[in-house]
Amino acid sequence: MPATLTAPVAQPGENTNKLSAEEELSSDFETFLKMMTVQMQNQDPLNPMESTEFAMQLATFSGVEQQVRSNSLLDGMSTKLDLMGLNDLAGWVGMEARVVSSAKFDGTPITLKGSPPTTADATHLVVKNGDGTIVQKTQVPVSSEQVSWAGVAESGTPFPSDTYTFELESWSEGKLLETSQMEVYTRIVETRKEDGSLKLVTESGHTVGANDVSALREASKG
Repeated sequence: MPATLTAPVAQPGENTNKLSAEEELSSDFETFLKMMTVQMQNQDPLNPMESTEFAMQLATFSGVEQQVRSNSLLDGMSTKLDLMGLNDLAGWVGMEARVVSSAKFDGTPITLKGSPPTTADATHLVVKNGDGTIVQKTQVPVSSEQVSWAGVAESGTPFPSDTYTFELESWSEGKLLETSQMEVYTRIVETRKEDGSLKLVTESGHTVGANDVSALREASKG
């Protein structure tokens, strides 16, 4: 009778450390060939196995082998690309990225950028502190150019160190068109990978996507 192909069973004391997919596949292929040889040697002479059956077994195992190796190669390439991305972004730590985010104020002016609609005839900068309370509202030029927020009240008193959010109100003929959060230059303190995407953590603790950064510069020495 033809020998039955069975998976090898680990014996007590046998080294069962997990091998890589390719190493395990190579070991299984050698075992497969040995078992096939035994199967051929012990087949029933009166009812020999068709050669096509051997060919099918070899073709099936070969297909699995190629698929496992392809998957291993793709995984390796993906890992390398991810590491290259993180390595590149690591150079951003300590720099300032312009992104829609809150910003930490420590006495150094903060650079802002808004994008008012083309129909706007007036714009106002609205500043909120970490509690979400409006602490300042002032008119600014209707422009997409960068502006600097000095962090000083109308009385000339500096605002306390805190995390601030900046919004731009766009008006037309006395009617509010929209309110949008402005981009700010904020320092990057960490880069990471989350859900398959590269992320940046700002000094205010806000997490943004690397693709959301519109500009990058050396950190100010304030």
